[in-house]
Amino acid sequence: MADTPDYETQVREAFPELAEIHDDDLRERVVEAWVLGLERGGWRHVEDVPYAWNIHETTNVEHVRGVTRIAVAAAREQREFHGADPDLDVVRAACLLHDVGKCYEYTDHVDDELVDPDPRYGGDTIPHSLSGYALAHEVGCPQAVQRAIPHFLGEVPERTLEAELVKAANSASSNAITQAAMGITLAEWVEKYSQTSD
Repeated sequence: MADTPDYETQVREAFPELAEIHDDDLRERVVEAWVLGLERGGWRHVEDVPYAWNIHETTNVEHVRGVTRIAVAAAREQREFHGADPDLDVVRAACLLHDVGKCYEYTDHVDDELVDPDPRYGGDTIPHSLSGYALAHEVGCPQAVQRAIPHFLGEVPERTLEAELVKAANSASSNAITQAAMGITLAEWVEKYSQTSD
């Protein structure tokens, strides 16, 4: 790519929910993870990353924002209605990072002019929730955030309240997207296309 995109500005503009993370250091680590993913994936713009390899009507940004909004609303209900105490900064950060790994995984599923991936990272050999976990670890996100990023069953041995919020919000958003785009549920999409999900 001739011109290096300003990924940091792209990320801050794409995810206004970043401003709701109270911990300044955590907010910057979330931005850093996205910048690394976009750089290594060779993306022209954060909005070019699709939601799924075969669903391009919705961007990954739209999905990530939806997951964040759903999870935060659920966390507030858990606090107000049930007296639970989920860490909202952890929920926001993990939601914002839960699909950052798609910067690596979906480089082969868009037009060539949108990406110029580093071959050490680009490609679908590692599921995005695991590469997202690795990015969060690499930039020094707290373990509570890292643990909440893998959102498929069996990827982590013990689920935290925050991890369950991310997983449930991801399912809610994904079901809405597959229904709107294809008229099927997420489970039907997974079965039909033999992908792991999301």
